Amino acid sequence: MKIGLMSDTHGYLDERLFTYFETCDEIWHAGDIGDIALIDRLAAFKPVRAVYGNIDGQDIRIAYPKDQKFTCEGLQVWITHIGGYPPRYNPAVLAAIKKTPPDIFICGHSHILKVMPDRVHNNLLHLNPGAAGKHGFHHMRTVLRFDIQDKKVSNMQVIELGKRAAL
Repeated sequence: MKIGLMSDTHGYLDERLFTYFETCDEIWHAGDIGDIALIDRLAAFKPVRAVYGNIDGQDIRIAYPKDQKFTCEGLQVWITHIGGYPPRYNPAVLAAIKKTPPDIFICGHSHILKVMPDRVHNNLLHLNPGAAGKHGFHHMRTVLRFDIQDKKVSNMQVIELGKRAAL
């Protein structure tokens, strides 16, 4: 399974993503979508798993949940928007991870790209794809692309979409 992972588009969809994610089986969006038309375009292109973020309106919150928990190629995946990162998870996330750690924990919100193991909590893989949109304090717009097969994540790629334009 090839995955395209993004977050924090804030209503901006870089057209190059349709090329970068062309070989992907699914697109995962970790919240702050910003515009229902954006996620509808992605869903017309590839199957989408998404969560809403703190800036998302009621239309997106009705269409997508706060959390997505599912199994992909034998790995337990949890996607949420505001989660923190090892060891600084938000308290509710930390309690859930301690109780039942996923194999892959994905969040957005910070606009900071992170790919790191959490060796304290079942060696889960923490992913934050950074921000794909133009709104925020980040300098470089980023997404991730990777494979999941036989309970393993491989071929992790950071795709830089260019600098965030000055607002």
